[in-house]
Amino acid sequence: MTALDRAGRVVIVGTGVAGATAAQGLRGGGFTGTITLVGDEAEAPYRRPVLSKDLLAGKTDIVRAGLKPVAYWAEQHIDLRVGETVIDIDPSARTVALGDGGVLGYDALVLATGGRPRMLPGVSSPRVHHLRRHADVPALRGRLREGSSLLVIGGGLIGSEVASTARELGCAVTVLEAADRPLARLVPAPVGAALAGLHREAGVDLHTGVALAGVEAGPDTVTAIAVDGRRWRADAAVVAIGTVPNTELGARAGAAIDNGIVVDELLRTTVDGVFAIGDVASVPNTVLGGRYRGEHWNTAQDHGTAVARSLLGAGSPFDVVPWAWSNQFGRGIQVAGWPEADDELLVRGSIDERDFTALCRRDGRIVGAITMGRPKDTRTARMLIGRGGVVAAEALLDPHTDLAALAS
Repeated sequence: MTALDRAGRVVIVGTGVAGATAAQGLRGGGFTGTITLVGDEAEAPYRRPVLSKDLLAGKTDIVRAGLKPVAYWAEQHIDLRVGETVIDIDPSARTVALGDGGVLGYDALVLATGGRPRMLPGVSSPRVHHLRRHADVPALRGRLREGSSLLVIGGGLIGSEVASTARELGCAVTVLEAADRPLARLVPAPVGAALAGLHREAGVDLHTGVALAGVEAGPDTVTAIAVDGRRWRADAAVVAIGTVPNTELGARAGAAIDNGIVVDELLRTTVDGVFAIGDVASVPNTVLGGRYRGEHWNTAQDHGTAVARSLLGAGSPFDVVPWAWSNQFGRGIQVAGWPEADDELLVRGSIDERDFTALCRRDGRIVGAITMGRPKDTRTARMLIGRGGVVAAEALLDPHTDLAALAS
């Protein structure tokens, strides 16, 4: 499509950081038309990463977690509609149907529908929790008190952060992970082993390589049962085994779906006038080739900025190297790029001392990085990944080598 008329109509479905940033970017870019930001959550846009950290720990509340003061959206003439569901799209008429029977017309539609927690089949109980949105927090927070016990099923980013928060609150925590290490999708084996040590030292009963046969929820406890017969019981459980992208609206509109809503380098779907961003978007990997779906806050924010530029006719191929961060047991962990388990790992610093930059090299080029205690290296590593080209291992391992100089 051509650049959007600056007095046109934009509907953004999803009030997470991707959708909210898109709305802000449009206004900041001089768009004077109508912007309607629609989301099924009851709250104004908020910082989702605090769900498993400060919000769950009771250190902040949803007002302080807001992306902007609630009045901001009206001041920017952004029609924020919370607690509203979009149920259908008519791309030929360029309208969306709302759950309350209303209809919104659009010149451009942005789908920022995110994802939902992956469920364990046949498991439903008030003692079995998921953590994806603010509405999930109060019930789980009520379970986390000193002396209580918690099962965490899944040792990924959310599961690991929930475990850290629960231990901080004095809970006995057991983590069950199917892979051989925590954060197996994000970090290579040596880094995963260090994270496992971090959890165990903090008192987490961590079990890896667990194949679950099922979960039984009674009136007072939850029991996880492994295929090999082992059992773990706790007062409550959190299931954190990944997310499923909310592609249904895109599919109804006729957009191509492939592990997300397929978009091009300008974040356009295969349907004219419809864009997709954030966790739901399957984007071209302009650095390594192929496609990927970023499921992290920073990527969603970058998508929002990029799609606003695309809508205003100032877009360029989306080539931002993704990165994510996590805080666990007082340690900051950052992951950049696309690391894989079988990459060559070049470590600056010491993984054992939890002060390191681990660079993942594939066919001579840097494709990913993990840092602990060295946040400044993450930005430099992203530059190295985006630049491409072969980098000698000797230079990368030499502590006297200035990574920023290499990246430039």
